[in-house]
Amino acid sequence: MANNKLTKAEIIENIQIKLGLNRPDVHSVIDEFFEEIKRGLEEDRVIELRGFGTFEVRTRKGRERARNPKTGELVAVDTHGVAIFRPGKELKDFVWKLRQHNNEK
Repeated sequence: MANNKLTKAEIIENIQIKLGLNRPDVHSVIDEFFEEIKRGLEEDRVIELRGFGTFEVRTRKGRERARNPKTGELVAVDTHGVAIFRPGKELKDFVWKLRQHNNEK
């Protein structure tokens, strides 16, 4: 099976080529973009990228009896935060059309 991952390095290279910018500048912008998202989540803010999606932190309640999937051992899990991404309408529509097109092949 072919490698179908798109890495951060490839995104940086694609943007660099498309916009004619130097690699360190593009890398800095991408890194700062992700840092802003993390800062917003740290401040308990909802990050809304219209047309793309929404990031937020939700609290998952702890449990007294959970099972470690590797060992099968029963363990307690504390209440903790989890990062959630909800795709926006434009992204959902794009993926829906992409899947329909791929199924027609």
